[in-house]
Amino acid sequence: MRKSVPIGTASRESGIKVPTIRYYEEIGLLPSPPRTEGNRRLYDESDLRRLRFIRHARELGFDIDPIRQLLALSGHPARSCEGADQIAKAHLADIDHKIARLTSLRREVARMTDCENHSVSECRVIEVLGDHGECISETH
Repeated sequence: MRKSVPIGTASRESGIKVPTIRYYEEIGLLPSPPRTEGNRRLYDESDLRRLRFIRHARELGFDIDPIRQLLALSGHPARSCEGADQIAKAHLADIDHKIARLTSLRREVARMTDCENHSVSECRVIEVLGDHGECISETH
């Protein structure tokens, strides 16, 4: 088994910046590691796996609370994965909602920029931004 590593090495190996590792420890996402006599944190392989799990989940857009729940579930490998599926499905629904909203915003901005005028007094962008009634959607 490998020895414990200091926070700088944990940062390099996990791809998470040192202040973020400290923050994860502060909010309880990462257990407080043992410290040396000089008060330096030491992280073992399970801490590094946990940090890589967190980094990957963050890269996929999961918020802190769902990550906390997923980490708790991962500590019980014999349990059903239904809870993890529910968390992932809720995240997927949120992603779909964001995509729909961004698609609507894109359509609106593309329509605004479809302009052949050459002066601000006749500019479609300025006109639409000045009058929400000119928009396709009532909400965005």
